[in-house]
Amino acid sequence: AASPPRPVSIEELMETAKGVTNMALAHEIVVNGDFQIKPAELPEHSLEKKVRDIVHKAFWDCLEAQLKEDPPTYDHAIKLLGEIKENLLSFLLPGHTRLRSQITEVLDLDLIKQEAENGALDISKLVEFVIGMMGTLCAPARDEEIKKLKEINEIVPLFRAIFSVLDLMKMDMANFAVSSIRPKLMQQSAEYERRKFQEFLEKQPNSLDLVTRWLQEAADDLATLRCKTLPAHCSGDGATGGASALRSTAVQNQAYLKLLKWDHVNRPFPEVVLMDQTRFQEIQLELEQLVLIGTVLLVTFSAAGSALVDVPGFAEKIKTIVKVLLAGIVLNGPSHTEAGVVLSFNLKEALATVGEKVCAEVNSSLSQHGFTPFSAERETVLKGQIQAVASPENTICKLIDARIQKFLENYLASSHQKSLPALPGGLGPIQRELEEIAVKYVRLVNYNKMVFSPYYDAVLGKILTKE
Repeated sequence: AASPPRPVSIEELMETAKGVTNMALAHEIVVNGDFQIKPAELPEHSLEKKVRDIVHKAFWDCLEAQLKEDPPTYDHAIKLLGEIKENLLSFLLPGHTRLRSQITEVLDLDLIKQEAENGALDISKLVEFVIGMMGTLCAPARDEEIKKLKEINEIVPLFRAIFSVLDLMKMDMANFAVSSIRPKLMQQSAEYERRKFQEFLEKQPNSLDLVTRWLQEAADDLATLRCKTLPAHCSGDGATGGASALRSTAVQNQAYLKLLKWDHVNRPFPEVVLMDQTRFQEIQLELEQLVLIGTVLLVTFSAAGSALVDVPGFAEKIKTIVKVLLAGIVLNGPSHTEAGVVLSFNLKEALATVGEKVCAEVNSSLSQHGFTPFSAERETVLKGQIQAVASPENTICKLIDARIQKFLENYLASSHQKSLPALPGGLGPIQRELEEIAVKYVRLVNYNKMVFSPYYDAVLGKILTKE
């Protein structure tokens, strides 16, 4: 029997949470090629936004009041110039010696204070220098913002705009740093994530229970399939008797395929793929929609015969119609049991509209290319076939789904090869979309394998050798 988990202190939990947060950030940077730091935006009517706006308004009102005094008071303005100076210096690289000297010389706060005390401070000239230096240091994407700064004549709005653009420049710098460290991080992240997960595992010893169950189910699935195809190799108890002949890689691949049919509502996700649950869920939804698109296309081409197969752009038009009208509506699967009835109703309604639009497009294309348009009877048949896609037992739908799963299975099994596996029949019209999803999916799987392979090997070592 497993020993009970030991008590964990608050300090240990906090330390673990921090480690997991850092690990999740590193993982996001590595896995998501489009990862970018974005400015935080407070909800429009939130208390935080109201407080921030009030404080900011009070600060800028105070600055404006000081500058309108006779003679003007420059205390706030000089502090802002000091902050601007620090921001500009932070953008410089070690080799920017000349620019560093220029900024230090022109924005010499002691000299600026003396000029202010003697009534000789030209604030406009200093701001002009700042804008010019920002234009030198900013990314090309910010040129338009710099141009707008030059069009602002009042000092207070100009200061506000300068700080707004400086924030954007800091964000650009951070994103440049992220893209620069990604190759190096890729090399080290697998080891880093594995080490952090091990620390978490030591504090929570039962943290592989879900993984064990997940891999055991995958092994049972494969063993059952093996018993169906090779009955002589199985003992009386079926799946267990066939499990010993399974390979670890095949079981892992089957386990990852199971993630594409996961019941996210009612079942916890395995621990080692938890950080990527959202990604796997998105891929699952994309595949479910692709099954619908592929089924409608197959039904449509079957009804139209060879007339429209080679018509340029026809398949893309049908795909666009289906994507737009079925956006957000997916097949009734285990991941959507909560709203199954609603989804079923919405899907039927949407497919009725799809049928109308598809028939109109088919007749239009047939007429344009010299073919006879569909009769009312053929239209009714095609609409009925499209609406029948809403049924979970629809034969064509299940066929398309099975072939997509087979393609992904083959891709996982040959992911070390550069070329994609052969495409099963009937998937030609959705080949591009399927390959895009497959590449994204397999990249995610391979990275997860690289990180957690020692844990998979340990768990599967027990599963595949037990009687």
